[in-house]
Parts: sequence; C-alpha cells; structure tokens
Amino acid sequence: MHYDRDTATLRVIFVSGLIYDYKNVPEEVYQAMKTSFSKGIYLNKHIKGHYEYEKVN
Repeated sequence: MHYDRDTATLRVIFVSGLIYDYKNVPEEVYQAMKTSFSKGIYLNKHIKGHYEYEKVN
C-alpha cells in the first residue's frame, strides 16, 4: 500500500494484483492501517464502504 499526502489517496495493491485507490483517506487512518496486525481486517472494517474508491487498470 502507498499513501499520497497531497491527494489523501490510499493505494492498495492486493496479492491478486488488483489495485484500488481510496480517496480522501485521512493520514491517521493510513497510519493505523500500516501498524495494524491484519491489514485485510483493517481495510474491511475501516476503509471499504467508508471512502470512495476506484479500480486502477
């Protein structure tokens, strides 16, 4: 995963190779995900369904 502070975009690259950009994610949410035990559980609980996203080709 990568975070762009200028645009508040969190880019998540899944093991399957799919890439998603989550928009307007506060930096503290990114930091919390970065330090979480399970990135997948954190993503599902705190990011998916809470932030706009788009699939990157």
